Amino acid sequence: MSQNSKQEYFRIMHARYHRARSDAEKSQLLDEFCEVCSCHRKHAIRKLNRPLPTRKKKSRRKARGTTYNAKVIGVLKAVWEAAGYPWSVRLKALLPLWLVWIRIRYALTSEQERQLLAISARQIDRRLQSHKLELKRRLYGRTKPGTLLKHQIPIRTEHWDVTEPGYVEIDLVSHSGSHAEGDFIYSLNLTDIFTGWTETRAVMGKGQRGVVAALDEMKAALPFALKAIDSDNGSEFLNAHLVRYCKQQHLEFTRSRPYKKDDNAHIEQKNWTHVRKLIGYDRFDSLRALAAMNDLYTGEWPLMMNLFQPSVKLQSKVRKGSRLTRRYDTPQTPLDRLLQAKCGDPQKIAALLKQRQLTDPFDLAATIERKVENIWALANLKQAPRVSRKRG
Repeated sequence: MSQNSKQEYFRIMHARYHRARSDAEKSQLLDEFCEVCSCHRKHAIRKLNRPLPTRKKKSRRKARGTTYNAKVIGVLKAVWEAAGYPWSVRLKALLPLWLVWIRIRYALTSEQERQLLAISARQIDRRLQSHKLELKRRLYGRTKPGTLLKHQIPIRTEHWDVTEPGYVEIDLVSHSGSHAEGDFIYSLNLTDIFTGWTETRAVMGKGQRGVVAALDEMKAALPFALKAIDSDNGSEFLNAHLVRYCKQQHLEFTRSRPYKKDDNAHIEQKNWTHVRKLIGYDRFDSLRALAAMNDLYTGEWPLMMNLFQPSVKLQSKVRKGSRLTRRYDTPQTPLDRLLQAKCGDPQKIAALLKQRQLTDPFDLAATIERKVENIWALANLKQAPRVSRKRG
C-alpha cells in the first residue's frame, strides 16, 4: 500500500471510529485497522483518538522570471560566432577578455554586463542549443611511416609531464581532397604542451627541406625557446634533414609509437581546431593558395587562437566502472599561461600584450572569415570531397 493510500484509509477509518456507537463496534474497527496497517492495538487507539491532522495545501511554485534578456543572449551568440563556436566553458572564460570590445560594439548597460558575465556554462549550452550545428567529417591522412633513421630517434613512451614551455608536438595535415596524386599543400602544425601555444605553416608537398624550413620559421615566431619536438613516424619527420637540424639547434627529438595516435593527442586535437575546422577538406595545390594560407597562418589566425581563445588542459581522469570522468583546469589563453609561468622572451611577450590591448577580436574574426573565403575560392573542386565547408 502506498503512502497516499494509507493516509486516505486512515481518514476513512478515523471518521468511522468516531461515528461508532458501541465499544464492540470500535473493537471491530480497531481489529480491521491493525490488520490492514500492521500496527499495534495501543498505537491504533492513540492514533484514532487524536484529532484528524489538517491537510497542508501545496503552494504552487511561482514561475521563474527572465534572468537574461534578449539583448544579452544576442550578444552572447555574436561572441560565440566571432570566436569560432567555442565550447561553453571556454566561451564563458573569454567573455571578460572581450568585454572592452563588447561595450564598444553593443553599448550594454551595467545590468546587461552583469548578466553576461554571470551566465553559467550550462546556461550557455541551453541558450545556444537551437543554434548549434553538428558536422560529421572525415579526416584524410596522407602520410606513411618512414623507415630511415628510426634507430637514431628514440620513442617517447611516457606521457608529457612538463612544467615549462618549449616541449612541442608537430604533425602534417594534408589538403589533398579525395585524391592524393601529384603535389598538394600540407599544413604543418606545432603545439606547445604546457601553454597550448600553436603555430601553423603551409608547405607544398611533404619534402624534407620544406618541412625543416617551415619548422625553423615557426621556431623564430614562438615567444619562448624551443627545447624538444615530438612527431609521428612519417617520412617527412624521420629524415636526415630534421635530425641534423635538431642536433644543430640542440633540440631533443623523439617520436611516438607506430600506429598509436593517442601518443600525439595534443597535436591531433589542434589539427582539428586549428586546421580542419578552419580550412576544411578541399584540395589545394596552387602557389596562390599556398601564399593565401600562409598569409592567414602568419597573420590573424595565431593572434585569435593564442591571444583571445582560452583553452583547457586535462588534469586527471577517474574511472568508476564503465564511466570515465575527466577533470580540466580553469580555461586560459596560451598567452596568459605563458605569463603565469613567468618565462619566455620578455620583449615578445610585452609586444603581444600590447597587441592584444589594441586589437578588436570582432574585426579580427571578420578578417579571418574574409581570408578563409578567399582561400576556399582557390580550391581545386574537381578533386575534393563533397562535404560542407561551413565552420562550426
